[in-house]
Amino acid sequence: MHWKAPQDSTLLEALITLATDSSKNTIRSWIKEGRIELEGKVVKDGKQKVRQGEVLSLTERKHYMDHGIEVLFEDDHLICLYKPEGLLSVATELDPFFNVHSFLKQRFHSRRVYPVHRLDRETSGVMLFAYNEEAKEDLKKQFEVHSIERKYYAIVEGNVLEDQGTWKSYLEEVDAYHVFSSDHPGRGKLAITHFKVLQRASETTLLEVTLETGRKNQIRVQASKAGHPVLGDKKYKASISYGKRVYLHAAHLGFVHPFTKKKMVFTKEPEEFFFQGLKFWKAKKFLKSDR
Repeated sequence: MHWKAPQDSTLLEALITLATDSSKNTIRSWIKEGRIELEGKVVKDGKQKVRQGEVLSLTERKHYMDHGIEVLFEDDHLICLYKPEGLLSVATELDPFFNVHSFLKQRFHSRRVYPVHRLDRETSGVMLFAYNEEAKEDLKKQFEVHSIERKYYAIVEGNVLEDQGTWKSYLEEVDAYHVFSSDHPGRGKLAITHFKVLQRASETTLLEVTLETGRKNQIRVQASKAGHPVLGDKKYKASISYGKRVYLHAAHLGFVHPFTKKKMVFTKEPEEFFFQGLKFWKAKKFLKSDR
């Protein structure tokens, strides 16, 4: 449902004027649940200023699984979801049960669930699983030919001097847990990462990162090799720790649906705590502005 603000006012005042069939309590619940968007951005403050002519939208009620996993889209062929940091994508020998893949299999006892790609345990963001072989193979092919759109937010240590640039190296898996970066073609697979500076702080830099290829630990390894490890990433030589997470978030995933052939794009902003990694709040304001 969409409206245009009739005059300058607060968000709550505008919605009370426009949604005449709904009570104030209902409208407040919409705002609290993150179902109200202003010009395409989620707003959770009823005192937010709204200008005449700006577009307000009421979105679908959000659907959550256990452990804070939000379902962004689901049909008979695939599911796109938000994985919080701290959860494994798939089972490991050390932790075979507490992971997103296992939760999905428990949710559908009679349905096969196929991982299409992975996010590290310490990383949050948008993920994709397939519900049948055909969807799995189609989506994996899209990943292999690099037609999948993937953008991340990364808070890295130090001041990245270039406003934008590209990291290019060859990544080799040393063992199940570590990846080595080399400039020599004979060592591993080519990895290409594009970055753009969104905001700089005294000790950290906020980057928007776009993957051209998708290798294991790609952003984390290449950021560290460039002298700017991701904040909190002790595995790849981070010296600053803020909380328990690695400050990397998969914010954008775009792909072609295997059966409908429609372009699908899903975005999810980081949780509020993520922005504290920059140690100032301007980053939060910047990310919610037009990019």
